[in-house]
Amino acid sequence: MEFKHKSVLLNETIDNLNIKPDGIYVDGTLGGGGHSYEICKRLSPEGRLIGIDQDEDAIRAASERLSEFKDRVTIVRSNYCEIAQVLKDLGIEGVDGIILDLGVSSFQLDTASRGFTYREDAPLDMRMDQRQETTAATIVNTYSEFDLYRIIRDYGEDKFAKNIAKHIVMAREEQPIETTGQLIEIIKAAIPMKVRAVGGHPAKKTFQAIRIELNKELEVLNDSVETMIDLLNDKGRICIITFHSLEDRIVKTKFKNCEDTCTCPPSFPVCVCGNKPKGKVITRKPIIPTEEEIVANKRSKSSKLRVFERIR
Repeated sequence: MEFKHKSVLLNETIDNLNIKPDGIYVDGTLGGGGHSYEICKRLSPEGRLIGIDQDEDAIRAASERLSEFKDRVTIVRSNYCEIAQVLKDLGIEGVDGIILDLGVSSFQLDTASRGFTYREDAPLDMRMDQRQETTAATIVNTYSEFDLYRIIRDYGEDKFAKNIAKHIVMAREEQPIETTGQLIEIIKAAIPMKVRAVGGHPAKKTFQAIRIELNKELEVLNDSVETMIDLLNDKGRICIITFHSLEDRIVKTKFKNCEDTCTCPPSFPVCVCGNKPKGKVITRKPIIPTEEEIVANKRSKSSKLRVFERIR
C-alpha cells in the first residue's frame, strides 16, 4: 500500500519556520515527507534537512519522495526524543528549525493491519515502531483494571473509563482480546446506547488512550520540547502541530516556561535568580486550520500549531 498522508497546516508551518536557504532543519516526525519536501524546496545546495521517524514504512516513503534533493537530506530511523544524539552522531551542534507533526499518520490509520483504526477488524497492534515487542494487545490483556481505567480516563478523557475498564477485564477472563473488532464490541457494551447514538465512534477515545500509552507519546513530548529548544541556533524556530488537548497543553506549558524562566517569588521587585529566557512564544494563540483545509482534509479539524523562537 502506498504511504499517503496529507500534511496538516502545511503553509502555516513552513511560513513560521522562517527558512534560511543554507540553514539546517529537522523534521522530527518525518512521516511521508510532506513538510520536509516543502522545506527542501527552499534550501540551497548548502542547506540541510534531517528527517527522523521510527516507522519503517514512513522512512521508505519519505526517502523516495525526497530523493530529488539527494545530498541535502539525511534520514534516520529513530524517535525524535533521541534528537540530541542523532545530531551529535552527524556532527551537528545547532539547527535553524525543528518541526513536529504529532499523532498518527493517515497511512497508519488507513492500513488496517497496523491496528490503529477502529473502523476495521485487525490485530490489536498500534505500534508506531514495529521493532517494539509490546503491542496494544499486551496492554488490553495484562494491565490491571485500575491501570486500564487510569489511561482511558487520562489519555482518552472518556467519562465511561471505569465501566470500559471493567468490561475489558471481564471479557478477557473468557478469552484473550486479540483484535480491534473484539475490543470495539466490548467498549460498545460498556457505553449506554443513548450516548452511542449521539456521540462519535464509541471506541475513539479508548483507542487514542491505548495508543498514547503504548507509544509513550506524552512522555516523549514532555521530555523533548526543552531539549529541542536548546538545540536551536539564535532566531531558530520550533513548530509543533498537536491533535488533542493533552499534547497541546504540554507544548503550551513548555513554551511558556522557556519564555518565562524566572523562579523568583512574585513579591521580589527585581529578578535575582539569574535565569535567562530561552526565547519567545510566537503564537500567543495556536494557529488552527482554515475551513477550506478542514473540508479538504477532515483529519486536520483538531490540529493546532504553536511556534517558539530561540533567542541566544
